[in-house]
Amino acid sequence: MINSVEFTERLQKVIDFYSESASSFAEKIGVQRSSISHILSGRNKPSLDFVMKILHSYPEVELYWLMNGKGSFPRRPNISESPNSNTLKTNPKPQPPNLNAISDSNSEIDKIVIFYKNGTFKSYKP
Repeated sequence: MINSVEFTERLQKVIDFYSESASSFAEKIGVQRSSISHILSGRNKPSLDFVMKILHSYPEVELYWLMNGKGSFPRRPNISESPNSNTLKTNPKPQPPNLNAISDSNSEIDKIVIFYKNGTFKSYKP
C-alpha cells in the first residue's frame, strides 16, 4: 500500500528538482492544477493514470522510487566500463528486480503488475 504522506514528499521533490511550480508541473504532465493541489495537500491519493503521466513526462523518475521510496531519483544510468577501451558505456536496458529479494520468507506475493510505456498495464495473480 502506498504511503500518501511519503508519496507527497517525493512528488514535491520532483517538482522542486525541475524548478517547476505546481501549475507548470500540472500543465507539463497534462492534469488540472487542482489535481496537484489535492494530492500535495493529502486530500486525494494519486491515480495510476496520474503516476503514469509523471513517468511519461519525466523519464528520470523511477516508478519504485516514486511509489515506495526504493531506488533513486533522478534515475542513474547503468554504467559499465568496456574491457577493451577506456570509454564508459551506458546499459540501455534496465534489469528487472529480483523478486526473491523483494519478498521475505514470511510473506507471499499477492499480485504482480507490469506497466508498459504506452500507459497500459497487466496484472497477474500467482
